[in-house]
Amino acid sequence: MKKIGIVYSFNTNKTSKIAKRIADAVEGTAKVEMINVEEITAEQFQKFDNLICGTATWFDGELPNHWDEFVPDIEDMDLKGKNIAIFGLGDQKGYPENFLDGMGILAEILEAQGARIVGFTSNEGYNYESSRAEKGDQFCGLGIDYESQGSKNKERVNAWVKKLKMEFK
Repeated sequence: MKKIGIVYSFNTNKTSKIAKRIADAVEGTAKVEMINVEEITAEQFQKFDNLICGTATWFDGELPNHWDEFVPDIEDMDLKGKNIAIFGLGDQKGYPENFLDGMGILAEILEAQGARIVGFTSNEGYNYESSRAEKGDQFCGLGIDYESQGSKNKERVNAWVKKLKMEFK
């Protein structure tokens, strides 16, 4: 498997913990490069054929500023041939009406530029009202709820990475 870039904010505690857990699960199968989205360049982003992007959902269903600031660069990219998996953090009890929206927004932006979104997961076992990350009966990536279901993180990450190993080329 080719080298994988994992892009997320190094300054977000819970997202960082999940990114490191993902990197640990991937290591041995592929080389991983951790990249801070707050410092990333378009060239760094485009050098990977396989990317894993991590984001939280802020406020009432928004992308965090660090991703929002990189969106204009993404909108100038041709991402055809790129496989991108997304993991998102949300709070299904505190924000049930926009659970994991950040992940859904990011997927929409990347897909519009030609990226192939991989790593869809079931939305079973979650309790929320609506989500932009929802595509049918699946999420467009790995959904993490540290607040309500933190005990499921390890199991969910491991199952997701196993799936990615088959979907990444």
